[in-house]
Amino acid sequence: MKTIGMLGGMSWESTLSYYQALNEGVKSELGGLHSAKILLSSVDFAEIEALQHAGEWQATANILTSAAQSIESAGADFLMICTNTMHKVADDIQAQLSIPILHIADATAEDLIADGITKVGLLGTAFTMEQDFYKGRIQDKYKIDVLVPERDDRALVHKVIYSELCLGTIRDSSRQQYLNIIDKLYAAGAQAVILGCTEIALLVQQKDTKVKLYDTTQIHAQHGVAFALK
Repeated sequence: MKTIGMLGGMSWESTLSYYQALNEGVKSELGGLHSAKILLSSVDFAEIEALQHAGEWQATANILTSAAQSIESAGADFLMICTNTMHKVADDIQAQLSIPILHIADATAEDLIADGITKVGLLGTAFTMEQDFYKGRIQDKYKIDVLVPERDDRALVHKVIYSELCLGTIRDSSRQQYLNIIDKLYAAGAQAVILGCTEIALLVQQKDTKVKLYDTTQIHAQHGVAFALK
């Protein structure tokens, strides 16, 4: 079994979901008392969030690269960046490592292709929905059309992530607003919707809607388990 490097804390709420999913996945595959071999470095999200909203992406890359290098030095065989948004600096981090990064957008796109999805909606932070590092990768590398919500809906999705979900606050009213946005994406032609922020699955789950959802936290973890065990 390979040792999984987890770069977490963004937020710790979703890192907890990752840790559970990775261990449950290994136990499911190997049985008995087996669990995942994990090295975790968890950063202070307040520092990262402030730099994100200030547009200081190189500073975030520096912080995460240092943490990633410590994970590599401790003996991890590959790295999982446990957040969608900070894959914006994945290439910068990869350039300073000798171990591979298991990219969350690649894992998600591979599942979409396996299911025959050619047009998908995307929810996430404003950075993920509006910038090209994530949706552009899915469109260009995998030839899947990506739809994002309208401007006001993007602002709402972003606000709920940072002011509620990252703080562990779950509100029924926010869930209903998200479900309304998911319905709009479906009406616009999306065959499914990517929950492209690792906290969103804390709020919205498949049981809440008939629209097919792709939970990137679970998908990334499943691919991480497969990579660790192959």
